[in-house]
Amino acid sequence: MTAPLHETSAAESTAAVDGAPDAPGTPGTGKAIEGRSPWQIAWTRLKRDKLALAGGFVVVFLILVAIFAPVIVGLLGHPPDEFHEDQIDPLFGTPIGSFGGMSSEFLLGVEPVNGRDVFSRIVYGARISLLVACLAALFAVFLGTVLGIVAGYFGGWVDAAVSRVMDVMLAFPQLLFTIALVSVLPNELLGLDGSGVRIAALVLVIGFFGWPYVGRIVRGQTLSLRNREYVEAAQSLGAGRLYILRKELLPNLIAPITVYATLMIPTNILTEAALSFLGAGVKPPTASWGQMLSTAITTYEADPLFMVFPGLAIFITVLAFNLFGDGVRDALDPKGSR
Repeated sequence: MTAPLHETSAAESTAAVDGAPDAPGTPGTGKAIEGRSPWQIAWTRLKRDKLALAGGFVVVFLILVAIFAPVIVGLLGHPPDEFHEDQIDPLFGTPIGSFGGMSSEFLLGVEPVNGRDVFSRIVYGARISLLVACLAALFAVFLGTVLGIVAGYFGGWVDAAVSRVMDVMLAFPQLLFTIALVSVLPNELLGLDGSGVRIAALVLVIGFFGWPYVGRIVRGQTLSLRNREYVEAAQSLGAGRLYILRKELLPNLIAPITVYATLMIPTNILTEAALSFLGAGVKPPTASWGQMLSTAITTYEADPLFMVFPGLAIFITVLAFNLFGDGVRDALDPKGSR
């Protein structure tokens, strides 16, 4: 008599269980738990950092402005090297009108004395600053990564030699060397002429003096990674040194390298602006933010407002890169919250 009751209870309990909602992540729900890669975790963290995202959007906007500078200037401005003497007071050499000659035709006014369009020169100046800064950062990251990972992995006399070269490079007066080098550069070199020679020289010099900073970080990380279990496992399986460097160590160094590259670009922008301010940058009349600041100093009494716009351009660009770089650093931090 009790058996049917027991069977009924079992059936009812089974039906109740089947009718109840499945627990999250259990089989049969149709929504299995998916693992996340380190880059997905980093992107999730980065999306939560509103300041970093704002900096990233500004960086993307500036890059687009630099790429499409001819189109933007064609729609909203004038050629950057075109003089507009009719916009300058012939007696005082100051822009006609208020706020540096701002109008619907000249959005940011005109330069004192010569009357060139400030808006157009700011837009074209973004090309020079971002081009020099990004190429120099790529060169420094490549050279620093190669030498740093080699020094950290091989150790011994290789590590000692690379480390001493880093010390010498860090102690070398970069600014004086750049000024001396630019002063003896010819107008034509390896198919480049004028400002092209100066840009190539700035990229090589800034990048060459910047690689020791990347090299030190990569060397230190490699020293801590070369004795890990997966490296020893690869060695025990007969993997060569080049394979270990390329497949085992380098992927684990991408995060710190990426972070340092994003923080190196604003430093390079300031360096390029300082060199252009001192006359060691691109040749006139090529537009550059540092060169515009240098011109603004000499024409300060005629138009104090002229130095505001190139200064703001440098400030906003450096701030955006720094905010984005800090956000990337926090997102790639393995100890950060998920």
